[in-house]
Formats: sequence, C-alpha cells, structure tokens
Amino acid sequence: MDVDEQIKVFRGFIEQSYYPELLETVRKGKNFLALDFSQLIKFNTEIGELILDDPSNLLKAAEIAVKDFDLPKKISKFNIRLTNLPDSEKTQISFIRSRHLNKLIWVEGIVRNKSNVRPHVTAAKFECPSCGNILHILQLDQKYKEPTRCGCGRKGKFKEISKELVDGQGVVLEEAPDELDGAQPKRINVFLKDDLVAPLSERKTSPGSRVRLVGTITEVPITLRSGGKATKYDLILEANNIEPMEDDVGDMKISEEDMEALREIAKSPTVINDVAESLAPSIYGHDKIKEALVLQLAGGSRKVRPDGVITRGDMHILLIGDPGSGKSQLLKRITAVAPKSRFTSGKGASAAGLTASVVKDEFLGGWSLEAGTLVLANKGFAIIDEMDKMTKEDRSALHEALEQQTVSISKANIQATLRCETSVIAAANPKFGRFDPYDLVANQINLPPALISRFDLIFPVKDMPSKEKDEATASFILSLHKDPDKVIAKLDTDILRKYFIYIRKNMNPKMTDEAIAEIKDYYITMRNSGGDEGGVKSIPITARQLEALVRLAEASAKLRFAKLVTKKDAQKGIELVSYCLDQIAKDSETGKIDIDRLSSRITATQRSGISTIKEIIAEMESQLNSKIIPVENIIEAAQEKNIPKEKVEATLEKLRRTGDIFEPKRGFIQRL
Repeated sequence: MDVDEQIKVFRGFIEQSYYPELLETVRKGKNFLALDFSQLIKFNTEIGELILDDPSNLLKAAEIAVKDFDLPKKISKFNIRLTNLPDSEKTQISFIRSRHLNKLIWVEGIVRNKSNVRPHVTAAKFECPSCGNILHILQLDQKYKEPTRCGCGRKGKFKEISKELVDGQGVVLEEAPDELDGAQPKRINVFLKDDLVAPLSERKTSPGSRVRLVGTITEVPITLRSGGKATKYDLILEANNIEPMEDDVGDMKISEEDMEALREIAKSPTVINDVAESLAPSIYGHDKIKEALVLQLAGGSRKVRPDGVITRGDMHILLIGDPGSGKSQLLKRITAVAPKSRFTSGKGASAAGLTASVVKDEFLGGWSLEAGTLVLANKGFAIIDEMDKMTKEDRSALHEALEQQTVSISKANIQATLRCETSVIAAANPKFGRFDPYDLVANQINLPPALISRFDLIFPVKDMPSKEKDEATASFILSLHKDPDKVIAKLDTDILRKYFIYIRKNMNPKMTDEAIAEIKDYYITMRNSGGDEGGVKSIPITARQLEALVRLAEASAKLRFAKLVTKKDAQKGIELVSYCLDQIAKDSETGKIDIDRLSSRITATQRSGISTIKEIIAEMESQLNSKIIPVENIIEAAQEKNIPKEKVEATLEKLRRTGDIFEPKRGFIQRL
C-alpha cells in the first residue's frame, strides 16, 4: 500500500466516523484527535497492521489526510492519537528489547517522577549569505544541528532565520508492583510533547498516578566524554497517547457470581468474625487485632466540608510488641489481602523514600519530583514494619502524611503538594526489646508522642508466659508444620480482596442519631471519668479518639453493606477503642485511664506529685527566708501530705533533669 492509498484510507475512515468531532476539535483550537484502533482495524485490516509496524510514517499520512479536509481554520500541525490498542501489543517494561524499536506498543505503570516542561527544537531554517538559499534542517538528535555547506559550495557559518519549537517533558514510568511477583520493578524514560503536556494532561501524569501509555520505542545515542558516540544506546518511549487509569484497583472486574458471594458474606450475622478468621488463618490468637485490621481494610468515609476542611476516612493502626509475637506475619498477610498495598521496612526506609524526593533529572536536565511509598500507595495501604528502627528525622516526615493526607515538598525549585490518602499499618518493638510489665507502656514506645497520637488504635502485643496459652499456641504451630494445608480459610484471598475493593468503592454509610448518641455518651463519660489527682485531672480520651470511634463505626456498617451506621456499629468501635485504652493508657496507681500516659511522658498522677512538691518548695522558701532548702525538710513536709520518701526523691530528680531546680551543695536544692 503506497502513501497515497494510506492517505485515502485515513480520509475515508475519519469522514465516516470522526468528521463532526474533527470539526469541533479544530473550532476549539485543539490540534489533536484520538482515533479508536479497534474501529480502524475493522475499517481496514491492512492499515491497522501497518500502523503497528511503522507508526511514524502512518501517523504522518493520517495527519496529511486531516489537513486535506475543508476545515473551519487553517492548521499547520496536527497530531493523531491512538487509543484502545489490542492486548497483544501490551508489553511489560522489563520485556522491552531492541526488536521493539520503532514499533507501536502500549504499557501500564506508575509515574515515578516527571521533569519540568521545556521547549524542544524540531526543525530550523538557515539562510546562505552567499546565494540566499534557504536550508531546512530537521533536528532529530539531542545535539543542535547546523548546515555544514550550501549547494553553491559555501562552507562556514549560516544565518538562522527561524526554528520550530514544541513543548517537551520527561517522565519516568515504573512497572506496577502488583503485576510482578516480587521482582524488582523496571523503569523507562518517556518523552511527552505537544498536547500531552498541556495543563489538563499534566494532572494525569503527577507522580504516583497510574497511567496507560501508547508510544513508539526509540533509541537515544549516548555521547562519551571524549565526544564520540558509545556503542550502547538508551531506550526511550516516545508517547503517542496517555490515559489515566483507575487509581484504587477499583477497575477490578467483579462478576455477578462474585457479587452473590460478597452479599452472602455481608448477610452473615457474624460477618466481622468470619472475615477476621480468614484474614490470617495461620496466625494463632490476636483476635482483637484481626478485627481492627478488618475494619481498617474497610475504612471510614472521607468527608469534604463546605469550608474545604477534609476529614480523613482512613484509619491508622500501630502494633507494638515483643519479638516473635507474629506482627510481621500479620503485616505480610495484609499485604496480600489489601486492595493496593506497599510494604516497607523501617531500617531501609528514609523520609525521602516514604514521602517524596527531588532528584536530579538526567534525561532533560534540571530537577524532578519522585514519589515515595506513601504517595504511591494513594487510596491504598502503606505497611511499615520495624518503625522504631527509623531515624528521628525520617519519622517526623510522616506527621503530615498521617493526619492531613498530603505530602508537601519545597526543595530545589520545586514546591508541590502530593495526595496520599493512605491507611498506614505500622509495627514496632518496645524500646528495650521486650515489654517490662512494671513500667509505663508509653516509656517503652520509642516513638514521639505527636506521631503516636495520630494512630487511631494502638495494640501492645505482649508475649507473657502462660501455661494454657503457650500450650494452645505450640499445638497450633506444630500441627501446621506437620500438615501445612490443615488451616483453610473460610474465604479465599481473591474473594476477600474483591470484598474490600467493593466496600471501599461503593459504600458510604451515614451516621444515625442512635449511633451518635452512643458515641457521645461514651466520650463524655470517659472525659469526666479521669481521676482528680491533687487538682490535676487526668484526661482519659481526646477528640482524636472521638474521630477514631466514628471511623470504626462507619467501617463496621460497611462490612454489612449497610447504608446507615447503627447503635451496634458504634458499640463495636467503642469496644475496640476502650480495649486499646485499657491496654495502654491505664494508670496502675489509680486504675483510671489517662491518655497522657501515651501522648506525653508524664501521667496526671505524676504531674500532681510534681505540682505538690513545687508548692512545698515555694512554702519552704518563705518559711526559711532562704533560697537554698535542705532536701530533708522537703521530705518531711511531703510525708505529712502522704507522699512517700522514694516518690519525693524521684520527683526532685525529674525537676533536676528538666532544669527547674539545681543542687548548690550536697543535700540542698535551689530553684532556678
């Protein structure tokens, strides 16, 4: 088929299927038209096959065919974009080889980083000073090319008259990890130009978004330091079309048969227990944690208020436990069940790797933004193991991501805010390796209070010796070794994934008055149940736990496919929150729940002790008319107020450390 025939075929195809659309496009001032490949191949099979083998020439023929029409405006440049390529042309990035050069393929992947938009020269015109001849030079290489000689025989410098520029942008595309079975995801540089870098298209390609790209594989010569060309070439994908894909695995097809199975699960009166049992059947015990993880996978409802304030629907859970208590196994299992998940370990994670980083762009020069784990797990789950092994600076990067659900970055010349609507499941070990049953749990959590308070539920996973429990655990683990297929979950992983995908995409239950009243009663009762220690009230619960209660209640309703959150759902949320508070925030001295055990290192009981000692010191100063006070006098005065000697000494030591008092000479103290 020669060029004239190709142009004729394209003209006939566009006239038949796309003529009104073409006129509308040109009238709006746009210079591109998307053609459906499946319709083109039905119209003419030969042209469909030719376009896959020699895309650049065939697309030029299509462009000429468009210009031949009687259009409302004169157009100098027009792009033909192709959509809906057959599955046979889908290629994984790691499978791209030299045989794909100059062929049309399509790939799917996640945008890792993208450079700024820069103009690129495509062609330049030069004038010969001797004879006035106009020389037209196409700029195909990376290096700007000038003419070396003219037809009249002149050599030397030529005068540049004009050059054609197009907007160009570099993007790095990485394979989606869920398509690989544990292999390292490969990357490819993608070059976008013209309308693909228009402001509207720009949003589709922000780092972390999932895209489908149609394009041609081209080689780029590598220049050696000596100035010559290397024998090795770089591969680059010149994009013809780019389409954003459904970001939250919501495009996973759920058949009618599957839907029937999902309704059966939701109908069960013990739905939360059924799903929790199937979540990690090979891990013994931890029933409450499994229930909480099921609710987290379902998620609460994200709300955008009229004033623009967003309330997150994603829950965050922290597991703090002794080594060997099954935390990492649970996390690995969640990675398999969660609709979209990314697993990372604290030791090998940095702030840049978790949130976002600015990297030097080798491809087009300048700086570009690269998305990290939390951004790539947008609308999914980020699973962080060994969180206590991360450095202090790296952990502080998580604060904004956990509460505001954005990642802001201001580095080099890039100021950006990326979305990260991500649920975080984190696991950590206690400060000294194992829990000390006699110390505050908060003292043993090696994480800053500001970060801890952002987690909706915190579970200590204690591994205490107990004959009955140990016997049951050992029997369970050993029987699994004997017969690995013994534990079969009621619901298989595939159905569980579909169940959570369906819930997260379609369910958005509303709170009922009964549920609100139940949560409100619990919150008010808890707020006022704090012990009053020497004038300092302990705070059992804060507004952050109130929001956690709402999210848990909504998730419980979602599991039943309910449109309304009932009193029973609210009670489920209350049960889990009070279980966590009971485990972590109970003040052993008063038996009251005190959230300060968690969010600050000093409990209300200790705070009241400190304020009493400070009062005694102030009284002594006025009694003795001296700033230097003997420690013995303070101990005597404190014993009258029923504060034992050891406690006084511990409190004085605390005040010494905080710099409130100092010791001018042995046995005496003075206020600073």
